[in-house]
Amino acid sequence: MKQHEDRTVLVGEDELEVREFLEMALKCLGYSVELAQDSDEVIQHLVSSRSRISAVLLDIMMPQRDGLETLKEIRRIDPQLPVIVVSGASSPLNVVTAMQCGATDFLPKPVVHHDLQKALHKALENRTPQEYVPPTLSPAPTASSFLSNSWQIQKLQLRAKHIGWCEAPVLIQGETGCGKEVFARELHANSPRAGKIFLKLNCAALPAELVESELFGYERGAFTGAFQKRVGMFEMANYGTLLLDEIGDMDVRLQAKLLQVLQDHEFQRIGGKEVIKVDVRIMSATHRDLDKAISDGTFREDLYYRLNVINVQLPPLRERTADILPLAEFLLNKHAQTGTPLPIITPELKQAMLTYHWPGNVRELENTVRKLIALRDPELLVSELRARAPKHLPSAPPVPNEPPARAEAPKAVGHEPPKASVWEQVKKAKRQAEADAIVAALDATRWNRKQAADLLQIDYKALLYKMKTLGVKDKGRIASARSSEKVPHLVVVAGGQG
Repeated sequence: MKQHEDRTVLVGEDELEVREFLEMALKCLGYSVELAQDSDEVIQHLVSSRSRISAVLLDIMMPQRDGLETLKEIRRIDPQLPVIVVSGASSPLNVVTAMQCGATDFLPKPVVHHDLQKALHKALENRTPQEYVPPTLSPAPTASSFLSNSWQIQKLQLRAKHIGWCEAPVLIQGETGCGKEVFARELHANSPRAGKIFLKLNCAALPAELVESELFGYERGAFTGAFQKRVGMFEMANYGTLLLDEIGDMDVRLQAKLLQVLQDHEFQRIGGKEVIKVDVRIMSATHRDLDKAISDGTFREDLYYRLNVINVQLPPLRERTADILPLAEFLLNKHAQTGTPLPIITPELKQAMLTYHWPGNVRELENTVRKLIALRDPELLVSELRARAPKHLPSAPPVPNEPPARAEAPKAVGHEPPKASVWEQVKKAKRQAEADAIVAALDATRWNRKQAADLLQIDYKALLYKMKTLGVKDKGRIASARSSEKVPHLVVVAGGQG
């Protein structure tokens, strides 16, 4: 057993009992052991130069990020490091997927001692020793996370490079699902910390006590259940970036401790006395109105000014109708399985997408596209989008060559003006939907009418006729074709939460 003492195995396992069993089994085999209970700790152990990791035992089901995502990140850090995936769901599909993501071997749970010894021998003993170089995260991909044809997005991408490089704290505000986390990752990728770790903590997803322990860590015995020391996110993100998502939901008492870290760049673990200094860039995101929260006493004004050095407002998807269809096509290609035909976004579905108000923003659009891939039933999605549409429809666009309205005749006492019939309301709603779809297609093609006709999948002359009858003549008539459409100025693809 002595021959393995210079070999360290990192165990990434969230279940305490399994983690303790693997630790005991590995020590019996003569290996040194490092423990991690989630994906972020696994990555932090690898980027730390304190100890050399010879192999990783990685559970496929991990909190925050699953084991396969962590495996891909490990391969980006060290393509040659042996990674043995452990899983209780040892189906052929899981085994194949793990191997495709770069796993060295696969062990089913419960792990048999002999199988563990054999897998480690195969992974380590036959590996050619190389001079050790502490691994570091490779720079993040520089491809933009944005998808839009508008010049506003090109301007935003240029701003992202400047904001990212200056390293000042950034507060990103916008509705849920509009892409706040994606924009934060874009800033990190354009910063001097791009090669370092990026961590995110959702302050609304955990109780205040757990948020504190996640951020600052704790010492062994600090409270009931603290069986071993835990490193917090501030330590793990040292020299990197930490995104505090939904910062508006953070408990006001915890805000004071966060303010101290921002001011002094140091803190103490829960139950600890050691002062830990860190160099972390803080980004924060929220869908709440922080000015109102300050007035209500639920958010500290001094913390607000610390976080709000640079403010970015992400508009909702309903203000960016010209980007709905390009986003849908992008998400369709992103989520479709390789080798399977893509489902068709029919003209009816396109029109329903363009006229829907998307309260869940890009995340809701992404879920709709994934449902289309799974069910392959565009008509069902059209019905669902129309059923969820607002009850109060906008007024119909003005009809060209219509005579000027006559002055209202005096109303007879005791008589109400006749209400429009249901059929007339349906016709008005249909005209409004057609006008919205046409203007959105023209916006998406920069008012190239031939390209817009192709996008709408109608004849070019039919488009011209529709534009004439609906009063859509040129860019100056946008306001007459739509009731209240704001100029789109940002589109972000939501790949994650936020």
